[in-house]
Amino acid sequence: MKNQVTTNTVRLTIILSVIAAILFVPLIAMQFTTEVNWDLTDFIAAGALLLGAGLAIELVFRTVKTGNFRTVLFIVILLALFLVWAELAVGIFGSPLAGS
Repeated sequence: MKNQVTTNTVRLTIILSVIAAILFVPLIAMQFTTEVNWDLTDFIAAGALLLGAGLAIELVFRTVKTGNFRTVLFIVILLALFLVWAELAVGIFGSPLAGS
């Protein structure tokens, strides 16, 4: 049981570390260019999206045992993440979510 708790903690730490690394990219870019102009809500929205996708992938990894179905669910989760991210960034669908 202790080994499973340690494994879960390590995976959660990896997920949070990857999210932090991804969010550092625009933070650092803002120091060097005016082209990247994120405010606190942008970082919160991006963090929430990445955390939701990371935890959803972790849930699929823990619960789904068959490889093909697991792969399809991973692709669906990542596709949803990228579509929502693109909608928030540039409004590709013109929804109220992007401020259109």
